[in-house]
Amino acid sequence: MTGNIIEKEKKIIKTIRIDVDKCNGCRACEMICSAFHSVPKYSSNNPARSRIRIIREPLRDLYVPVYAGEYTVAECAGRDKYTIDGKEYDECAFCRASCPSRDEFKEPDSGLPLKCDMCEGEEEPLCVKWCMHDALILEEREEDVCDPSESIEQEDLEIGLESLADKFGMDKIMDAVARMNEKD
Repeated sequence: MTGNIIEKEKKIIKTIRIDVDKCNGCRACEMICSAFHSVPKYSSNNPARSRIRIIREPLRDLYVPVYAGEYTVAECAGRDKYTIDGKEYDECAFCRASCPSRDEFKEPDSGLPLKCDMCEGEEEPLCVKWCMHDALILEEREEDVCDPSESIEQEDLEIGLESLADKFGMDKIMDAVARMNEKD
């Protein structure tokens, strides 16, 4: 069989892997991030403007870097508790989203949500570059770019049509499709 091989377009997805065991809480990542995102660039340093923050428990030598993710218009229903080295943490402490119920990852003056942009325009995120203990590591992976024309999988389409056929009958579906074709 001599069919055409369709090459899917690939894109590079960048993420930051966090090794909590290596973080010593120095907060260099917070400082460089806030300086990079100040206007003009590097003109000030305000950790509240940083797209990364360190959850700190210095007496227990516990430091957890968390970088900003997507904005969410409503707070989540998750209120799980995590116990780490005998201290209880609310699930929100580790959440990457900017949401209405808390002040983390919001621009302090305007209240606008902040999201990590991987220091767009730089070779690598500056928090990764400035982390002297390798607690933050840039990872890249390839993903197929989804072609919008392929967004509905054939199997999903068949499941949907089968459900409609069960509910309305095949004759009514065929009549509806015929009417739709007449409109074109």
